[in-house]
Amino acid sequence: MTDIALECSCGKVKGVAHKISPTTGRRVICYCKDCQNFAREIGREGDVLNAHGGTDIFQITPSQVEITEGQDQLRYLKLSEKGIYRWYTDCCKTPAGNMVGPKLPFVGIAHNFISCGNDRDKILGPVRYSVMEQGAVKPEGTEIKTMPPAEKSAEKFPIGLMIKIFTRLFIDKVRGKNRPNAFFKPDGTPISE
Repeated sequence: MTDIALECSCGKVKGVAHKISPTTGRRVICYCKDCQNFAREIGREGDVLNAHGGTDIFQITPSQVEITEGQDQLRYLKLSEKGIYRWYTDCCKTPAGNMVGPKLPFVGIAHNFISCGNDRDKILGPVRYSVMEQGAVKPEGTEIKTMPPAEKSAEKFPIGLMIKIFTRLFIDKVRGKNRPNAFFKPDGTPISE
């Protein structure tokens, strides 16, 4: 396990993800329309989404994330009233992480916020799941078959992955890994409006 740096594109927001390894998190590529719409809303679809409209995300617990500089630059966007919190930096619109809310011990850190250079595959491990492939786009002159490899892929969100996530959420909740939370105040309200 290792600690890895978190940093926005302009360097105003910095942090650390603690105790990271392929076994302490889950690397996925999500092709859902919400992830694609979020990247467009913040004007970063060109470097957030891969050629097929997927976002590379590393799923960990909020207790593993520490923001050391620029926390005042964090903002969130919800694409619907019941949608998830999609955190980004106000300074340069770098996506930071996706969360259901403050009570669940889950945050998906976007690849643009992870600063581990050429060691990404070694530190985070391979992409375990490619999900919501029904939302993948076909760039002109390519085939859908050319999407980045994953150990498992699914048109929608696979039941097996949901079971793994909910089991992990339950265990991490019992262990209190939803706190501390760099994105929410102790009373459960977001750190920004």
